Amino acid sequence: MGLLRRLALLPITGPFDASLWVAAKLTEQIDAERNNPAELQATLARAEQQLLAGELTEDQYDQIEDDLLLRLRTATIR
Repeated sequence: MGLLRRLALLPITGPFDASLWVAAKLTEQIDAERNNPAELQATLARAEQQLLAGELTEDQYDQIEDDLLLRLRTATIR
């Protein structure tokens, strides 16, 4: 009975299930790109250059550095 019910509801549940799958894959890809260690290190280097050029204050740099280092640690643990 379960198989027949699934087949009958497939036109309704199929697109919904597919949308959830696509959303999950997009989320995985975005997280992977956002937490790419090479990109995080490059962003940290750019922030340091901005600090040295006077474009960022020490507090702004510290906040950026803390966020990036936390993300970098999290990315390398996975």
